[in-house]
Amino acid sequence: IGPDVTKIKVGDQVLVPFNVACGECVFCKQELYGNCNESNSQSTAIGSIFGYSHTAGGYDGGQAEYARVPYANVGPTVIPPAMDPDDAVLLTDVVPTGYQAAEMAGIQKGDTVVVFGAGPVGIMAAKCAWLFGAGRVIVIDHVEYRLEFVRNYAQCEAYNFESLEDPVLFIKKTTDWLGADVCIDAVGAEAAGNALQTLTGRKLMLQAGSATALHWAINAVKKGGIVSIVGVYGPTDNLVPIGNMMNKGLTLRGNQTSVKRLLPRLIDHVQAGRLNPKAIITHRVPLEEVADAYHIFSAKLDNCIKTVLIPSPAKF
Repeated sequence: IGPDVTKIKVGDQVLVPFNVACGECVFCKQELYGNCNESNSQSTAIGSIFGYSHTAGGYDGGQAEYARVPYANVGPTVIPPAMDPDDAVLLTDVVPTGYQAAEMAGIQKGDTVVVFGAGPVGIMAAKCAWLFGAGRVIVIDHVEYRLEFVRNYAQCEAYNFESLEDPVLFIKKTTDWLGADVCIDAVGAEAAGNALQTLTGRKLMLQAGSATALHWAINAVKKGGIVSIVGVYGPTDNLVPIGNMMNKGLTLRGNQTSVKRLLPRLIDHVQAGRLNPKAIITHRVPLEEVADAYHIFSAKLDNCIKTVLIPSPAKF
């Protein structure tokens, strides 16, 4: 621990948010820690993220025996003694991202919420939607085991878009032709070239690839509705159907998650039993087998939802 670090001490177990924040810039002062202006000298467009190339600050990631954590008075948060480490580890990324997705959606009591994507973030967004008062939660994906998982974990409806004639039409039919009150895109441009794109029968020739989930969200939400975006897009992507958005009077919200801002309330939700993050952990893999773990997750094998890597003590 560096000599200027006063908020944590040797021996503490801490949560380290996935983004790096200085705590002092104009954006950090607004608790927009995902938009820190000082930690990323490479870009004015995005903040800093561990393990996400020089575009996002050039900080090494945490999938290692040890990791350097700058601005250690800001990000690291001491884990409450009674908290299960398996719950705690997911509060650094997946849980706050899903929670912020629901928060940005501006969910009102009784709202119908549609989440596109049943990966770990989409699953958590569906779970967290209930905390904001949703009256109905629907998840759309095409991986059957994930759909079954989210049905049970988030106690929501879940549908395979490959079995639907048109996901947007389905959502409109099931909402008396009004559309969902809010939609959440938990897919992003990373879906380019996969089943989402194949289903549409065309390639969306836009900047970085496909934005099928985003288009579905904009088309499926009601007039005057809100679309919350936590699926990953690049800082120069230009994928929004602006005409439909403008004519329907929609609000689009997206951001890198401000993990530090959300940690106190998420810890409270976990300790009160309202959230149970560790339930999405399906695999535990030694760090030495990380390549196999990535393959299993990427190829959607062995009903994988979320993997925890177990490092061995480093030797110097």
